[in-house]
Amino acid sequence: MTKAKHKKSNDFWERNRKSGGYLLQKRIMTVVLSICRFILLFGMCFLILQPILNKISVSFMTEEDLYNPLVFSIPEHFTTDNYKLAAQLMNYGKALKNSLIISLSIAVLQITVCTLVGYGFARFEFPLKNFWFACVMLVILIPPQTISTSLHLHFRFFDVLGLSQLIRGETINLRNSVLPYYLMSATCMGLKNGLYIYMIRQFFRNIPKELEEAAYVDGCGTLKTFIRIMLPDAKPILTSCFLFAFVWQWTDGFYSKMFLGGTNLVSTSLSRIVDSLGAYMQRILGVKTTISVAYSNAILSTGTLMIILPLILLYLFAQKGFVESLSSSGIKM
Repeated sequence: MTKAKHKKSNDFWERNRKSGGYLLQKRIMTVVLSICRFILLFGMCFLILQPILNKISVSFMTEEDLYNPLVFSIPEHFTTDNYKLAAQLMNYGKALKNSLIISLSIAVLQITVCTLVGYGFARFEFPLKNFWFACVMLVILIPPQTISTSLHLHFRFFDVLGLSQLIRGETINLRNSVLPYYLMSATCMGLKNGLYIYMIRQFFRNIPKELEEAAYVDGCGTLKTFIRIMLPDAKPILTSCFLFAFVWQWTDGFYSKMFLGGTNLVSTSLSRIVDSLGAYMQRILGVKTTISVAYSNAILSTGTLMIILPLILLYLFAQKGFVESLSSSGIKM
């Protein structure tokens, strides 16, 4: 083995001598580029993970450790009381159940509708097609805050063709219910629906039309071709869109506060956790007290970790389809 390595080394230096030192320069350049690439990737990963690692460290610290200058990352007095308190303040069990049901159902509805619309834009011709696709782009570009007043009034005084006013003598108040979520998602006006339509359209446009033509020749109709031929090929992009829809719905605070103020969700519970901590301490001590900033941030960090943990688990199970979608999108689009 030693002789083989020695022979290989001699061959390298012999070839380097014949190339005028070019082989050695190329080897050095390759090593330098590898080191720079490692430093760059390590720095990017550290920037992403460092805040999360800090939150994990703080979540296991007592209030004494938070003000101890000798404690930096590793807690001196390890405790899980912060998690117990955060779960109590957020009513975590109920909030987790409600968020799971709403986020899952909304994500499935959004992907179902956006898949049909995206496939229609990719494969069919219909009047004002470019105009309607421009409207889809506007849904992506215009922030939902600009139409918040219209949405509030529309669902506060909801009526279809004036029928409710005619029959009941008054409009219907849909606020504080999940129905506006479903209505907006079913009509492709939900959270980020324009982006999902665009992504799915781009994916279907890059699938060869010969696949559909062959299916038509074999006797498949439009719907059967879509279900049997196109949908199986679209699994990667649908997986990515579903993950995006679920995560954005899970962490959404804008629509949740506007329509679901009375429903206990993890996103809205987290936004009120500091106020809930103050009320909890006042109830325990019997007098109004000021909560330290460090301890408030520790409880907030703990609640944040409890919210993103289900998302991390979801990604671990779905990462294969997600990465496959990214790689295929990079090649086709």
